[in-house]
Amino acid sequence: MVEIDGMKMVQTRAILSYIAGKHNLYGKDLKERALIDMYVGGTDDLMGFIMRFPFLSAEDKEKECAHIIQKATSRYFPAYEKVLKDHGQAFLVGNRLSWADVHLLEAILMVEEKSSDVLSEFPRLQAFKANISSIPAIKKFLEPGSQRKPVPDDKYVETVRKVLWMY
Repeated sequence: MVEIDGMKMVQTRAILSYIAGKHNLYGKDLKERALIDMYVGGTDDLMGFIMRFPFLSAEDKEKECAHIIQKATSRYFPAYEKVLKDHGQAFLVGNRLSWADVHLLEAILMVEEKSSDVLSEFPRLQAFKANISSIPAIKKFLEPGSQRKPVPDDKYVETVRKVLWMY
């Protein structure tokens, strides 16, 4: 739950949509908003594979890591590479930063935690990552000691399992 502007909001998508709209990161019109939603949805699909990774058994992690990298490099990253090529801009939608750009950057960083050279075949995504990461507020957020959540460790996994009664 997030308290913002006198509201108590739940549901991640509603919260992120509200914040994106409030800070002019949700497109200039309905068409751009639909594209942003489409790209965020695709990125969510990739993130879904990654988010369950810490909860796998040790023997399943190696196989799942290979699966994540395979999905990222054969399905998701080629699609975003094509969007950037066809669009001809530095951002996914329009010619300005949107929620979709921030979300894709986070997905790239998550996959890079599994394989640091995962973007080696994607020059436009490499440039995209460099561009988005250099935006002052994002650059500051990505610095060591920032609020970006660290890779889930054993203590995190244990806490989540207890909270969600996963035993």
